[in-house]
Amino acid sequence: MIATTTHQRVLVTGASGFVGRCLTGTLAAAGRDVRVALRQSPFLPTIERAESVMVDELHAKTDWTAALNNVVSVVHLAARVHVMQDTALDPLTEFRRVNVQGTLRLAQQAVAAGVRRFVFVSSVKVNGEGKPAGSPYTADDVPAPVDAYGISKLEAEQGLLELAASTGLEVVIVRPVLVYGPGVKANFLKMMQWLDRGLPLPLGAIDNRRSLVGVDNLVSLILTCLEHPDAVNQVFLASDGEDLSTTALMRRTALALGKSARLVPVPESALTAIAGLLGKGEVAQRLCGSLQVDISKTRRVLDWTPPLTVDAGLALVAQDFLRQKQAQMTK
Repeated sequence: MIATTTHQRVLVTGASGFVGRCLTGTLAAAGRDVRVALRQSPFLPTIERAESVMVDELHAKTDWTAALNNVVSVVHLAARVHVMQDTALDPLTEFRRVNVQGTLRLAQQAVAAGVRRFVFVSSVKVNGEGKPAGSPYTADDVPAPVDAYGISKLEAEQGLLELAASTGLEVVIVRPVLVYGPGVKANFLKMMQWLDRGLPLPLGAIDNRRSLVGVDNLVSLILTCLEHPDAVNQVFLASDGEDLSTTALMRRTALALGKSARLVPVPESALTAIAGLLGKGEVAQRLCGSLQVDISKTRRVLDWTPPLTVDAGLALVAQDFLRQKQAQMTK
């Protein structure tokens, strides 16, 4: 069970994001004293039931003093995220500036402020970009990041664990796979739009395996990591505990939407070849490649089980999608 004492203030960075909003709402509902760190913006979001503190951009000189005052725990979600087509001249330098230097600056100031625990939401990209179906990553595998984002997340993890060893800060690292849930954007939203429109898709014969994690399951794990005594200085992988092929994901999402998936059984080799010719090799890898994680360590060490099944998670995201669609139609 997660403690619900109100005096243990939690600071959440990245609280205006997809995971952050769900996390802060859940913490507040559990009676936790929540503070969120937000960047000044003309479109400043409102985070209900949480105290907001303005901070500068995440980098090596950010001043976290006000945000960390009387804080016991930090959940660090803010990051420079992975993008399909990065326009930065030197992506690795930019990722390091935010994800490594910015993270370590926050952690160092957290130590000075007397923070007890620091939960860092990293990425499965620290493990790598995927392996053949049936070969899941484990939390204790040797990291093998491929892109600048994954490298920066690994370096941040390493810096945090070094800081923990020298200061006593309790660091917990969570590496989620693809996160979905109400309000999801990007490729998952596009998939739902395609299925809702009944578009025929050449994805009926893909026999890969990919792990996903519903946002409610990820938040449940983060809450556990905030309190569990055995979480200290450990790395945990996060997923729903069930792996799906792209074809199965399409069919089960369509079912949640009340639709029939129109999937054409095009061979994976043909899809990959066509995508390569169109310069969409990364898209093909995501659709046809396998990326599985083994959460047995997470289950064993934390005595944690994902509270929602994949189908329950898909039902929630489908309901939210249909509500938003109806709201747009009535405008």
